[in-house]
Amino acid sequence: MTNKDKLKISEEAKNFLESEHLLFIDGEWKQSSSGEKIPVFDPATEEKIAEVQSGTTKDIDLAVNAAREALSGEWANIPSHDRAQILHRLSDEIEANFSVLSELEVLDNGMPLELAQYSIASHGVTLLRYYASWAPKIHGKTIPVSPGGAMNGESLTYTKREPIGVVGAIIPWNSPLIFAILKLAPALAAGCTVVLKPAELTPLTALYFGHLIEKSGIPKGVVNIVTGLGETAGDALAKHNDVDKITFTGSTEVGKKIVSSSINNLKKVTLELGGKSPVIVFDDADLEKTIPGVARACFFLQGQNCMAGTRVFVHEDIHDELVAGVKSMAESFQIGHGLIQTNDFGPLISGDQRKRVMKYIKQGISEGATLVCGGNEVNDRGYFIEPTIFTDVTGEMSIAKEEIFGPVLCIEKFSNESLEEIAKRANKTTYGLSGSVWTNDISTGHKMAALIDSGQVSINCHAAVDSAIPFGGNKQSGWGREFGEEGLDSYLKTKATTVMY
Repeated sequence: MTNKDKLKISEEAKNFLESEHLLFIDGEWKQSSSGEKIPVFDPATEEKIAEVQSGTTKDIDLAVNAAREALSGEWANIPSHDRAQILHRLSDEIEANFSVLSELEVLDNGMPLELAQYSIASHGVTLLRYYASWAPKIHGKTIPVSPGGAMNGESLTYTKREPIGVVGAIIPWNSPLIFAILKLAPALAAGCTVVLKPAELTPLTALYFGHLIEKSGIPKGVVNIVTGLGETAGDALAKHNDVDKITFTGSTEVGKKIVSSSINNLKKVTLELGGKSPVIVFDDADLEKTIPGVARACFFLQGQNCMAGTRVFVHEDIHDELVAGVKSMAESFQIGHGLIQTNDFGPLISGDQRKRVMKYIKQGISEGATLVCGGNEVNDRGYFIEPTIFTDVTGEMSIAKEEIFGPVLCIEKFSNESLEEIAKRANKTTYGLSGSVWTNDISTGHKMAALIDSGQVSINCHAAVDSAIPFGGNKQSGWGREFGEEGLDSYLKTKATTVMY
């Protein structure tokens, strides 16, 4: 009996896993030009659950050409109101296929089922409907100017907002379906066409999503999906001279390669990259709320989360109580397969990722940090690591400076330093993505939030995400913003027209 049978996977999910997975190019499902396949594994069992096509430079070229043709075809002539209705239909398809999408997301990524369901319902569907509502609101302005000395009334200048063009979207493995939707929703609302390259570790929900795109009425060629390796398909997409914009979510290291690859035709680039987010807890914080907030900030998605609050700075007066509370929560997590609903802590994505995290845990111990709990691999099968907490951490330790992307929490004390001194410690990192402040003094909260050099800061919560809240990083955490009106803006370009009469 296979693990798929033991886990009581639905017939629809089983049938999809056992089907042939092809590339979606110009409205058709096609074999890759290489004929090669990439195995897909369930990270909770290490069992191969599917194979997908290994797309090549030639396949990317076909997809980009299809997107270019579609940009000036039927899609360009669809009124914005009708474009909005298409996106609403796509969100309806997600709702109708909610259960199977949730199962596939768990099998592909390893996240707990409850988290997959929450993400799809609260972010996937909502994002599509949010950007659908923006489509009819994209408009330009008239500008009262007199260029070239024209007298008032002798000229008219107006602007139009136009789609930026063909978009290459490269998405990560840590929350694959939501990132696919996050890239597609604003791009389609703006009238762009897209070539989507899923992470090779987690391609399944993107491919299932392709079948829903077919049903929604989006014209052929508007969305193309090419599975493949980052160093082949991803690199070819980033370098392609007929791609107008790349939107990428992933590591800072790969983000720098994306920038380098995009230089040839100076394509626009949006990057949402790594993080090492500070969590600052003052002595007046409500620990009943702060302790679970701090635990979730780090251990959400097993720490495989760019927003993860992995660096805690806590006032010495409440240090021990906070540590004890977070330790108790960490040790209460039920570790195991995400499809078993009593489990709330899943595996890391791969064996390589587990090795990376274990290397950092060993470095933390060797550098003199105190291991409070965790630090071990668990279960005979699957890439599981216990939630891990270190105290007595200093800012010079590798576990405090480098993004681990795993369930490792580093705790430092502060005493009576000024807010500026605390901020200096919190900002001593190459990253600047997220952060949070925990205090009952709202004045302190606002002042501290202003001093943290991050694209997003929350007070008495962490990583507040909503379709309407712009999100992105400072420093080496990225370029540009996603979500909200700013997320739509990056898929548009402005044309100014002046008429003299």
